[in-house]
Amino acid sequence: MKSIVVFCGSSEGVNSEYGSKAYELGETFAKKTIELVYGGAKIGIMGKVAMGVLNNGGKVVGVIPVFLRKKEVVHEGLTKLIVTQNMHERKLKMHDLSDGILMLPGGFGTLEEFFEMLTWSQLGLHQYPIGILNTNGFYDSLLKMMHDMVSEGFVKQEHINTILVDEEIDALLEKMENYIPLPTPKWINKEQL
Repeated sequence: MKSIVVFCGSSEGVNSEYGSKAYELGETFAKKTIELVYGGAKIGIMGKVAMGVLNNGGKVVGVIPVFLRKKEVVHEGLTKLIVTQNMHERKLKMHDLSDGILMLPGGFGTLEEFFEMLTWSQLGLHQYPIGILNTNGFYDSLLKMMHDMVSEGFVKQEHINTILVDEEIDALLEKMENYIPLPTPKWINKEQL
């Protein structure tokens, strides 16, 4: 993987471990020459992962909608900053710039971005590895809910199996590097979407 889009919180949360692990992820990206693609903010977990990359000589591409740039949350020291017209264009651009998807702790926006990418994978619109860095068990309840969706007949187990989860950065990145995607469904024609 040459670049990974990271979805994470614009807040730091109450546990300092979230920010520490985000910074460590950034350091690891820089060491492995993985370009970070993220939401472009200087605040919260987002800012920590970006600083981890930048402070260690790595490259960071921020993608931020114009209305958030006006609110002065944008990180001005990035390798590259792309300003989009809206949130949907932002997600599409982040997807296009990456070849892997990773979620760290965050709130509603983090979940929305992650689940849209997961849905695109389920529909066969991409075959990127999708990872969750489950720092301090943050996503344990969400993972249980996903398994409940399987047992209740709303999600197939094969789609849950495409989600790569670990608490350790190196182990998760290794899982992502070795990911073998599901075959693209024959009924999907990307040109018609």
